[in-house]
Amino acid sequence: MHQAVEYIHEHGDLLRDEQDACDELGQLSDPVRDVLKASGGMRLLQPASHGGFESDPLDFLEWIRAVGRYNASACWVGGVVGVHPWEIALCEPKLLDEIYGSDPDAWVASPYAPEGRATRESDGFRFSGRWQYSTGTDHCDWVVLGGMILDSDDPSAPPEPRHFFLPRGDYEIVPDSWNVMGLRGTGSKDIQIDGSFVPEHRTLGQIPLMMGEYAARRSDNPLYALPWGSIFSAAIGSSALGIAGGAIQRYREYLETRVSALGVVGKHDPFQHEALGEVEADLAAGILHIDTMVAEWMAQLEKGEPITKGQRLEFRRNQVRAVQRVLFGVDKLFSRAGSAAVWTTRPLERYWRDLRTASSHICNTAELVYSAWTHDAFETGTEVFVLH
Repeated sequence: MHQAVEYIHEHGDLLRDEQDACDELGQLSDPVRDVLKASGGMRLLQPASHGGFESDPLDFLEWIRAVGRYNASACWVGGVVGVHPWEIALCEPKLLDEIYGSDPDAWVASPYAPEGRATRESDGFRFSGRWQYSTGTDHCDWVVLGGMILDSDDPSAPPEPRHFFLPRGDYEIVPDSWNVMGLRGTGSKDIQIDGSFVPEHRTLGQIPLMMGEYAARRSDNPLYALPWGSIFSAAIGSSALGIAGGAIQRYREYLETRVSALGVVGKHDPFQHEALGEVEADLAAGILHIDTMVAEWMAQLEKGEPITKGQRLEFRRNQVRAVQRVLFGVDKLFSRAGSAAVWTTRPLERYWRDLRTASSHICNTAELVYSAWTHDAFETGTEVFVLH
């Protein structure tokens, strides 16, 4: 077990006790932020050249799941913000120096949806737009945003998708823009930009990133040859599995004392046993499935063998199915818990809301992924857009 994971378990009570505070603040509380930073988990995928561990990706996925056992919002922030150092490792060295040079613990928010519009100007771009879902943004010093470069000389030319990195002073966090039923403590607020200048070195091409063309910049470590869409979706999926693990743990604690109105003792109820046994098995299977595929990919990359499109789509198929299984399993737990589950003074309903919110992320929704995998498997030649 990596020391970052051990640190989380050692501070699990604090993370759990701060859940209400995070929800009320609409962002992580300072003590929770401090635990995530002190654990080192946010630096697991960060390059060693800039204060990171360059750890095995399985350490990172285990760290995310450990956080989810105690605090769903912290788990989601850890998964989203914690995966960004992997991409940053592939950027220009000058940008890495700017982000991590004075503080290796600097956090970078997102989102990647290509909502921004950029036009070329001297050695960079003039950039504007508004984005939803900037997870953990109040605690971040930078943001990476998706956008399209428009060719002002040829309006008919297809726009080029890129990721744009901006420091805190070049964008606005929109207040009161995160009003949701679950994961309230993530503070996933809107970001707004009106004509900020972004130098060329603070951008990364989205298509080259997805196609693995930047891996040569870190050819000494197969970690950075993993497919971007897969490592990102693995983080999102593992966050959902971590939250599910927390839900299951609280349900087990609930059964220890539950006695129904008919006098049935919860921990002796065969219907509760069925629901708990199913979801525990599905969670274990999902973790094993994702971790095994990532481990096999690392071994494959170490031998110099690239990951194919078919493998990427198979991974996404398996990852979304793992999340769907535990989602339905926790739904079943919730239905078996009786009226006690709906009380906001008890922890079950929070975990259910948080998990349902996590499952709405595009990386955890199944239909597009299944369609893309099927089209590829049958070689129809039909392109289906999906993050992979």
